[in-house]
Amino acid sequence: MINPAPASALLHIPTFHDVQTARERISGVAHRTPVLTSRTANARTGAALFFKAEPLQRAGAFKFRGAYNAIAALDTLSRKNGVVAFSSGNHAQALAYAAGLQGVAATVVMPRDAPEIKVSATKGYGARIVFYDRYTEDRVEISERLAREQGAALIPPYDHPDVIAGQGTAALELIEEVGEIDLLVVPLGGGGLLAGSALSARALSPTCTIVGVEPEAGNDGQQSLQKGEVVKIPVPKSIADGALVTHVGDHNFAILKNTVDDIVTVTDAQLVETMRFFSERMKMIVEPTGCLAAAAVLHGAIACSGKRVGILLSGGNIDLKTFSALLDGR
Repeated sequence: MINPAPASALLHIPTFHDVQTARERISGVAHRTPVLTSRTANARTGAALFFKAEPLQRAGAFKFRGAYNAIAALDTLSRKNGVVAFSSGNHAQALAYAAGLQGVAATVVMPRDAPEIKVSATKGYGARIVFYDRYTEDRVEISERLAREQGAALIPPYDHPDVIAGQGTAALELIEEVGEIDLLVVPLGGGGLLAGSALSARALSPTCTIVGVEPEAGNDGQQSLQKGEVVKIPVPKSIADGALVTHVGDHNFAILKNTVDDIVTVTDAQLVETMRFFSERMKMIVEPTGCLAAAAVLHGAIACSGKRVGILLSGGNIDLKTFSALLDGR
C-alpha cells in the first residue's frame, strides 16, 4: 500500500541547524562515542572504514541522543505532564533513561515479544510499560490515547523533528572526527537515524554518497525511495528487531527522498556473521539491527573499494543468551 507523503509545508522538517542545537542540548550528557577502525575489515573491503560505536552510548544505542533532545525541547507544562512513547526496545530504554535524568515521568508502549533485556532496562530506568500485540494492535493508537488521557507529550521513536535532530549528532561527530568521507552507510528502521545523519552529511561532507540499510524482510524504505512515496508493508519478521516497522515516518521521508542516494538490504544470516565479526575481531557486542550498515559493507551490497566510508553501528542491546544462540545457529 502506498501512502502519499504529506506536503512538506504541513510538517516541521528539521535542518542541520536543528542538529547543531541538539548537539548543544545533549553536550555533557550523551557520550561522544568512539570511532573505531579495523585493519581486517579494511583489507576485506579494500576501503578505509570508520565505525561510529553507538553500542557504547548511554542506554546502549544512538536512541538516547534523540530522546534526550526531544524531552529537553519540551515546554514546562509538557514536562510536568510527562511523556509517552512507543518502541520495541531501544527508544523505550533511551526515553526512560533521558526522562529520568530530566525529572520527567515516562510511559512506554512496548510489544509483548520485545527482548526481555530491553523490557527490563526500560523498567529499570523508571518508565511505566504498557504492552501490546504488534501483529493485532496499533501501537500508535494506543500511545495517542494514553497521551490524551495523561495530557502528556507523545515522543515517537523516529517520526519527530527533535528526535531526528538528536540522532543526527552521531554522524556529525563521526565526520568532525575523521573528516570528509566518500560514503556514509546507516541502518534504517523508521528513518530517524538515517534522516538525521543525512542532514549532517550533506552539511559537512556534501559530496558523499548516503546509503541506508534495511533487513531483507522489511524493505519498505527501499520501496518508498524507488516510488517517491511512503510505502506501507505488513509487519516484517527479522532478527533485526529495532527495524521491524511497517513504513518510514513522514518527517523522515521528507528528508530521505531528497538526500539519500540508495537503500539496500541484508539477510539475517549476514547480520549474524557481522555480529560474529565484531565480537571476535573488534571485541564488541553489536545487536542485529546495529549491524545493518556494517553487514552491507562487509558483504559487498555496496561498492566501497578505495573509499573512505563512515558506518553507523546503531546499538548493542541484546541479551547474552540470544546473542550466543544466534552465533551458534540455534
